[in-house]
Amino acid sequence: MAQEFVNCKIQPGKVVVFIKPTCPYCQRTQEILRQLPFKPGLLEFVDITATNNTNEIQDYLQQLTGARTVPRVFIGKDCIGGCNDLITMQQNGKLMTRLKQIGALQ
Repeated sequence: MAQEFVNCKIQPGKVVVFIKPTCPYCQRTQEILRQLPFKPGLLEFVDITATNNTNEIQDYLQQLTGARTVPRVFIGKDCIGGCNDLITMQQNGKLMTRLKQIGALQ
């Protein structure tokens, strides 16, 4: 169930972030990404606490990405990591480059 749930969210050309709404790192990640000019439907925040499978989802994210913490940020099919990784990519200019490469921006 968790594997199917996660895999159907992750898609090429889309940015998906697995979050918990009370997590300050998740909130910061949302702030950063919401400031960017995404095409409609190509940025999705998935609240894993809205399911009954939070632990299973985090266990599968661990298998998939090497970490079970949230946020887990996927640009297309690639997990770039969490909040600090996103900030680093934003600061060194790689974030906009990657987003343009997958065609997610207006």
